[in-house]
Amino acid sequence: MMNKLTVAPAPHVQSPQSTASIMRDVVLALMPALVVSTVVFGLDVLRITALSVASCVAFEFLIQRFLVRGPLTISNWSAVVTGVLLAFNLPSTIPWWIVVIGAFVAIAIAKMTFGGLGKNPFNPAIVGRVFLLIAYPVQMTTFPMPVNGAFDALSGATPLAAVKHGAAVNVIGTQELLLGNMPGSLGEVAALALLVGFVYLLWRRVITWHTPVTIFVTMALFAFVYALASGMSGAALWQFPLFHVLAGGAILGAVFMATDYATSPMTVRGCVIFGIGIGVITMLIRLWGAYPEGMSFAILIMNSCVPLINKYVKPKRFGVK
Repeated sequence: MMNKLTVAPAPHVQSPQSTASIMRDVVLALMPALVVSTVVFGLDVLRITALSVASCVAFEFLIQRFLVRGPLTISNWSAVVTGVLLAFNLPSTIPWWIVVIGAFVAIAIAKMTFGGLGKNPFNPAIVGRVFLLIAYPVQMTTFPMPVNGAFDALSGATPLAAVKHGAAVNVIGTQELLLGNMPGSLGEVAALALLVGFVYLLWRRVITWHTPVTIFVTMALFAFVYALASGMSGAALWQFPLFHVLAGGAILGAVFMATDYATSPMTVRGCVIFGIGIGVITMLIRLWGAYPEGMSFAILIMNSCVPLINKYVKPKRFGVK
């Protein structure tokens, strides 16, 4: 009689979630921000996003079909997620060929070179974004104004860039930061929509709150201490931390990139250390670095520290006191 027992190594914990279902949930969580971005910047948003997704899927398919020659994995939606996240890090006026180059770097270099999904040490979308920022700084930092023209206080500069060049944080109201009526990349202009996606991912248990919340709290505390040391008082003292949490790629990076399973720590304590590191490095770059935004660089730096964090911050083995 045939033996129908399945023999496999531990752990023997089963879950109804699959890679494809997790990735689909991430895509769904990004849809509110995509809708808001389309309203703010027009149909170019959909063009950039569709091109980025199609390029990422195509590159992964071609590499697996003709180079790696392993089982095709484009059906697990991971390339789609990378494509959407890469697009969210780009301005809507970016030339199409730069989008394709960014997709190639993200998939071919940052992901497939290391063996594919789950084996990459760095977040592919962030690698693609940072490469494009270094290779094409002018195109990557040229942001269009909102199509409705209702918000022109920044004169084309992103809120972070305006503040870094001396603008007061009260020039950029909390309402604009939440609703997205400002210049910026596709995924950094709709804080409220990204927070809706955050709640959805928590509800679906795709991610935990530890890394994102730690990043937000660290950034807010760092900004508060800096504001206090700089002599700020009154409303500006609390507006400055709130501004840095809501502006730029803080929410996009903390919720959708820092929580990547393959490139983040495995334990709760590790996630807290990981989040503190990202928050501190982000604020150091924002306040004293050459770039107005530091989230992408911070995540990449802490990605490289994940093996050390996992080595020294381990859960107790079963049966060990």
